[in-house]
Amino acid sequence: MGFIKRFIKPLFFGRLFYIAFAVLILLFILSFNWPFLYAIASYGLIFFVTLVIVDYIILFSRKGIKAERKMAERFSNGDENAVSIVLTSRYNFPVFLKVIDELPVQFQKRDFLLKLQLGIGGSETLHYKLRPVERGEYTFHYVNVFAKSILGLVIRRFQEAGEQTTVRVLPSFFALRQFELRAMSNNLADAGSRKIRKIGHSLEFEQIKEYVTGDDIRSLNWKATARKGGQLMVNNYSDERSQQIYCVIDKGRVMKMPFEGMSLLDYAINATLVLTRVALLRQDKAGLVTFSDTLGQFLPADRRPGQMNLVLETLYNQQTQYLEPDYEKLYALVRTRITQRSLIVLFANFESVSGLQRQLPYIRSIARNHLLLVVFFENTELKQLTAQKVTNIESLYMRTIAERMNHEKRLIVKELQQHGISTILTTPQNLTVETVNKYLELKARQAI
Repeated sequence: MGFIKRFIKPLFFGRLFYIAFAVLILLFILSFNWPFLYAIASYGLIFFVTLVIVDYIILFSRKGIKAERKMAERFSNGDENAVSIVLTSRYNFPVFLKVIDELPVQFQKRDFLLKLQLGIGGSETLHYKLRPVERGEYTFHYVNVFAKSILGLVIRRFQEAGEQTTVRVLPSFFALRQFELRAMSNNLADAGSRKIRKIGHSLEFEQIKEYVTGDDIRSLNWKATARKGGQLMVNNYSDERSQQIYCVIDKGRVMKMPFEGMSLLDYAINATLVLTRVALLRQDKAGLVTFSDTLGQFLPADRRPGQMNLVLETLYNQQTQYLEPDYEKLYALVRTRITQRSLIVLFANFESVSGLQRQLPYIRSIARNHLLLVVFFENTELKQLTAQKVTNIESLYMRTIAERMNHEKRLIVKELQQHGISTILTTPQNLTVETVNKYLELKARQAI
């Protein structure tokens, strides 16, 4: 079995082998009518077999190719994740390689192929990127390397990188890092966040500092100014801290709607992760609630060191339930478990006014005791339909229906705003930036 596994199973033949073999067969067939071809075919066959044996010996006489796959222990959902394959040749002649990496089944990528040439004892690193669109465990199998010499008759397969390697695909922590750096440097405007003009100032005192042009003269501290011998000093106030921020995620059937490969639930999870991190960096307390037809996870708002990891692990395990969400149970949970006034960011998706009106009493009840922000999604495919030219009755019908559904979304926004409920209607790709924008705006307005 060891002999077969080492010298027979890895054996393949190249295209040149089959072409030469077919030519020899043709010569033998033609030699029935032209006998002089028989000698040519016979000597050609001997020469051909000799080349095949030589090619086989030089390819199988040593270990040959070493391949090593390098990648992170976890992938970021919805982002491009880098994978590298390091190839090293142990042959004393140039080799031509084809590399096929056995990717996880979730990618459904069946045409993966990389080609390269390595010199004598050469080494090279191949790079490619993968974009997962589902959370979960992804299993990589062998890296298959097919090597052939300059003769190209025999091909040897090398299976490297182990039988299987499993990586976890977590909510988008790449975006988390970007917003984390910007939030620490107060540079969120670079990510698309608007600069918000503050109305008044917070009453949370931070320090006394020297007056500079632009400071509010109403904050002058005259006692400190007198002690400094006339140098103007002002009181500096910071945003109020330790306010509670809860992200509430609807896991109903409508959140399974796909957009660019990812479900709306995954977009909501990614935005929740970023908003939680920004809130913690702003010294607020962040919590999490998930629900569908039944209540899911509830994480009390906190800002302890392990809160971010707890939120990340909780979001990793969330799956869409193909049932209607029960907002009555959500209201009961909020009423009994969230006793302090908080900012509640509800990620949901309402497709019609009638769908909203069924849940509106519970949404209004939540908004009486808390600052509620309802975030739902704009259907970009419908906008594309409304922009198409009308060429026949069918296209006219499709455009009319699309415009009506878009109008329903705008009516939902007006309906919520009439009851004093803040709303965000956004496309999935802009969800994170729009949500962080709104949070910063509400903090600047001291609405929480």
